[in-house]
Amino acid sequence: MKKVIYYLNQFFGQIGGEDKADFKPQVVEGPVGPAVEFNKRLESGEVTHTIICGDNYFNEHEIIAKEFIMETYNKLKPDLVVAGPAFNAGRYGMACAGVANTLKDKTTVLTGMYEENPAVEQCRLHSYIVPTGDSAATMRKAIKNMVPIAEKLLKGEEVNPDVDGYFHQGRRLTVFSEKIGARRAVDMMLKRLNNEEYETELPMPKFDKVEPAAPITNMKEAVIALVTTGGIVPEGNPDRLQSASAQKWVKYDISDLDELKGKFVTIHGGFDPVYCNAKADRIAPLDELTRLKKEGKIGGVYKYFYSTTGTGTSVANSERFGQEIGKELYDARVDGVIMTST
Repeated sequence: MKKVIYYLNQFFGQIGGEDKADFKPQVVEGPVGPAVEFNKRLESGEVTHTIICGDNYFNEHEIIAKEFIMETYNKLKPDLVVAGPAFNAGRYGMACAGVANTLKDKTTVLTGMYEENPAVEQCRLHSYIVPTGDSAATMRKAIKNMVPIAEKLLKGEEVNPDVDGYFHQGRRLTVFSEKIGARRAVDMMLKRLNNEEYETELPMPKFDKVEPAAPITNMKEAVIALVTTGGIVPEGNPDRLQSASAQKWVKYDISDLDELKGKFVTIHGGFDPVYCNAKADRIAPLDELTRLKKEGKIGGVYKYFYSTTGTGTSVANSERFGQEIGKELYDARVDGVIMTST
């Protein structure tokens, strides 16, 4: 019987909710939570152990968490590792991606995620990701769809994303074909010219197109707002903005400030915070906007400063943040925005 290890966060590992998000990783024997249902359906293997780790702990102590994952693998030597499914939970997804990327050269990792989970792009190359719904309400269906792929992987059978229903990995593989590349390309071109169905061997990415706003005609009277994805917040992070996979944005009154230094820091989990914490204006340059205002080069600085965290934040949340912040700035008749990233 093949050996399977299952990774879960604190919630699905039945440790607790958000209050246990800092739970340190541990290994327990046998299946827990969703792993129980997965194990019942699995015929070619057995879930012998479950790793449980808090979402915050994994993302805020990534090196330690990954070392624990590797140590556990080296001790137990599983034939397959299953993580999640994480649905559209950003922190949980990033932890599952961390498991996959840690073990990419050691064993096969299977997981499940909603298509807009930012972790999909983090581990697509190194794991098999089954599409799921956006919430745990689709847990039963997700497990049902993950098990057949697990069976094939454990048996060493060939899998195909179009047949087995996992996300395309984007890897280029060497395969043998009855026709050389030139002939296949000509055949595809002829089908396209004749309006016949064809399938490209190299799908191209699709990008959103956004019409740029009209330029500011009079900067000396323009009110400029400051927005950042650098996770800049007052010391102590009073609104508990997430350090990764942000679920919200925050705003603060800076009408009485000339700079952020000394009052603001970063809680961003994706870059070295040392220089930013010494002077937050290095990420969100209120000091420079103040200088431009005093020199008469801009009309004023908008009284509110907006902040969120960019790392791991889903496309859906990013779009929502932009629409919500944009509406506030538009309603306030702000003329322009300086938006900084990291």
